[in-house]
Amino acid sequence: MPNYSKDPDRIAALSPEEFHVTQESGTERPGTGALLHNKEPGIYVDIVSGEPLFASSDKYESGCGWPSFTKAIEPALINEIEDRSLGMIRTEVRSSHGDSHLGHVFPDGPRDRGGMRYCINSASLRFIHRDEMEAQGYGTYLDQVEDVA
Repeated sequence: MPNYSKDPDRIAALSPEEFHVTQESGTERPGTGALLHNKEPGIYVDIVSGEPLFASSDKYESGCGWPSFTKAIEPALINEIEDRSLGMIRTEVRSSHGDSHLGHVFPDGPRDRGGMRYCINSASLRFIHRDEMEAQGYGTYLDQVEDVA
């Protein structure tokens, strides 16, 4: 597995919203994320570390206002942490090596696909189209990406 890390140069290049979400555990406004309606085949990686996080084949429309996925592409690259902020108990999702705040996971996803809903901020992700995956070093995950857009 490649060496992923929290890259200071990438952090310095983040937009204010990307910085707020990934480094300050913020949340983008629902319905505003650039990747919310993306239906192209490919993978979603941590905008800071490049860790592969989610495949387009596991993305679905949950109606929550953020991109939703049924599972992580590499479970070892996701940390789930109890979050007691906002007066409730939730499970925060962070990238393992980049330690970027990604969003939260809930047990109300499609039952036939495992029952989980990874509710993820677009601002924490970079999308890599299937056609670019090999060139960008993610060819290993091509078998997890569907062939239809």
